[in-house]
Amino acid sequence: MATQFQNAFSDNALKQLIILVLLAGATASSGESGDDRLVSLVTAVFSAPFILFAMLGGWLADRNSKQRMMVYVKTAEMGIMAFAGIALCLKSLPLMLGAIFLMGCHSAIFAPSKYGILPEILPHEKLSWGNGILELLTFLGVILGTVAAGIFSDAFKEREWIAGPILVVIAFGGWMLSRQVTPVPAADPTCPVRINPVTDLWRQLWIMKQDRDLWRACWGNTGFYFISALVMMNVVVFGKNDLHLTGTENSMLNVWLALGIGFGSVVAGYASRGRIEYRLVPIGALGLALSTVPMGMEGVTADTFRICMATLGFSAGLFIVPVVSVIQHRPSPESKGAVQGSVSSLSFLGIMAAAGVQWLSRETFHISSGQVFWVCGASAIICGAYAAISRGRFIKVE
Repeated sequence: MATQFQNAFSDNALKQLIILVLLAGATASSGESGDDRLVSLVTAVFSAPFILFAMLGGWLADRNSKQRMMVYVKTAEMGIMAFAGIALCLKSLPLMLGAIFLMGCHSAIFAPSKYGILPEILPHEKLSWGNGILELLTFLGVILGTVAAGIFSDAFKEREWIAGPILVVIAFGGWMLSRQVTPVPAADPTCPVRINPVTDLWRQLWIMKQDRDLWRACWGNTGFYFISALVMMNVVVFGKNDLHLTGTENSMLNVWLALGIGFGSVVAGYASRGRIEYRLVPIGALGLALSTVPMGMEGVTADTFRICMATLGFSAGLFIVPVVSVIQHRPSPESKGAVQGSVSSLSFLGIMAAAGVQWLSRETFHISSGQVFWVCGASAIICGAYAAISRGRFIKVE
């Protein structure tokens, strides 16, 4: 869990720092549309490796010890962060995008192992609790990494490359932590090669469709990542152009989101108590939708916006914990890595779709950045309605 926290922190610190560097260098004439394009571009570049390599990550997670795979990817992260420091020093757009792409590759390989190992080292009755804590630490890492990027941007103005060595040191800490993860044997050392992102994803989707609960959880997870990505992208632009915040103040908005997600994830984990409480999903979706209503209103104040971010985070925690628990619990032991790879691919297809929706909403339909939050709310209602028609009130963990 500590290794995952570090991974989420470093991913988002680098991504957000590069976004802020690019926004600071954008010309005034580019306006909000230019900001939207930059944010969407960075998000798309970071997401692409998950679509291309998540199935490879799933295969590696099944064929090898998941703990060993975590150590390998943490080793690679140190080199990637050093490269990112060089890219920031040279202020080269291609190199900065290259660093984002490499970090995306690293995380795509890491994702199936980090999620797949949890049911291997926790008893089934504690899986929902464990996911609550994991999601808490993951989103805390996401938010605190975003906050750190704002601090780096302001503290190292015109010298952002200094963040590179700092992130290398943090990556080294993650490598040390990964070596302490409980060693587990390979789930399926003889599994055939699965590296084609299209054919293998299609095959895994067909297999998952045979399990109704797993199928619904898979698409609920995709919808969640679509909504969260759209919120995170839009907050950056809204904070700069509507609330007129500095880089640090903009990033600090996410602290409220982190507090809400942390509390919501823990509540969801404890509310489950030995089972997967699927009734929390539509409740969380409704909370997500209601939270976005004030965010899109004309003249919303920064204080109101912060409160909405907190309730949005709390609702997100209620939504995602049971969904992730279903995805981890339902597959057979030898296919958990493959399923996690498929879920990662679909999650980041959702994120790529969010980047496209962000661009279309602003460029084609000329929706204000505040009203984009209403698009997020409408999407949450759809996801909640889909989950609400799932069979049963909860899924027993046996």
